[in-house]
Amino acid sequence: MLTLADSRTTLIGTALAASVVTACTILGFQRWTKKAAISEFKRELQEQISVSGSAFSQLGASDPAAEEELVREQLSRNYAFLGENGAARVRGSFVIVVGVGGVGSHAAHMLLRAGVERLRLIDFDQVTLSSLNRHAVATQADVGTPKVVCLQRHFQKIFPKAKVEACVEMFQLNSAGGLLNGNPDFVLDCIDNLQTKIQLIKYCYESKLRVISSMGAGAKADPSRIQIADISETYEDPLARTTRRALKKEGIESGVQVVYSTEKPGTVKLLPLDEDKVSTAQEFATLPDFRVRILPVLGTIPALFGMAMASYVITELAHFPTSPLAIKNREPTYTRIHRDICNREKDVYASSPHIPLSIADVGYIFDEIWRGRSALSGAMDKVTLCRWDRTKPISFGNVVCLSKTEAAKHDLLAPEQLEEHYGPEFIALVRRKFEEEREINKWRL
Repeated sequence: MLTLADSRTTLIGTALAASVVTACTILGFQRWTKKAAISEFKRELQEQISVSGSAFSQLGASDPAAEEELVREQLSRNYAFLGENGAARVRGSFVIVVGVGGVGSHAAHMLLRAGVERLRLIDFDQVTLSSLNRHAVATQADVGTPKVVCLQRHFQKIFPKAKVEACVEMFQLNSAGGLLNGNPDFVLDCIDNLQTKIQLIKYCYESKLRVISSMGAGAKADPSRIQIADISETYEDPLARTTRRALKKEGIESGVQVVYSTEKPGTVKLLPLDEDKVSTAQEFATLPDFRVRILPVLGTIPALFGMAMASYVITELAHFPTSPLAIKNREPTYTRIHRDICNREKDVYASSPHIPLSIADVGYIFDEIWRGRSALSGAMDKVTLCRWDRTKPISFGNVVCLSKTEAAKHDLLAPEQLEEHYGPEFIALVRRKFEEEREINKWRL
């Protein structure tokens, strides 16, 4: 028989259990209601975006002023960065990209997003499953589609105003006139076949078409080694070396900008062919004389090559000043120049060899201010730094880059002889450089 105490305990337990059940029910219902509300919000938002996008497209098609307003909003960050005139130049330009694989697809992609309103894409190849690790926009649904068509479709969704020509064709010298017609403002060479690359560069050079070429992005992994330089100033990159030598045979030694990497070739090599394919290797080439074996590629590096090319082209089109450094990793060069300065201070100026410039300061002055070349002749070989005014101590604002021969003659000049010897234009150049150094030095740590 239950006692009063037992009844109370049972009653309290039942009440607590009922409260817990009620609370769980309420919380569960609130949670379900919240999830349903969020789902409904997302659905409505998606519908609004879809309707809004459709309305914008219709508005743009029927009202050029409205279309221009939409485009300017899409490119608002570019206008803010490049300025009104710079952004307008980019939009009004015509750029051709030859080869739209890992490098070319990323270059073309960013040119489009920067506002280039006329692009011609040239490539004979198709999207493969193995190329998705490095292609800018391709998806599994695009496998088997010509690369240029794939880009054209995706680009239409990103920037409908742009006119994108898709040329499913391999660049060849006998068809160059037709493929590169229309007076393009820039041609991007993103071809990985050496013979075709040389033909394209030579054609552009002789036709006075501005061209920038991509060197070897395969088997590389270090993004800090990527450079933009004249072909004559490249080093370490095997494809750049081979290209440089081949162009030299064609009478082209400089005047071609390239993106390359100073990363030394490591352990990543061409993948071997199966033994049963060695004797008939050319049967497995994409085209006659094309590479048969596969070079492993880390997808990020071709993307960065393409981005670098696009950045260079965009700033050149916009007349936005940039000055790519020729090379990096020049610690031995900086050390040698620092030693030269110390010896010159002691031997020429009878001053203390303990100069107020560190090796890092020398590197900054040499590359950032004087761009690694003689201010007088533009020479890059056998250059050094010396006092500008021999009567004043060497300092950030009293040092000039000259070849060793030029520096030896300069050391004999008194301050009042400088203008007569060099002329007013060169004097003005040096003064501008000193002013530039004063501005940059404010930001050095």
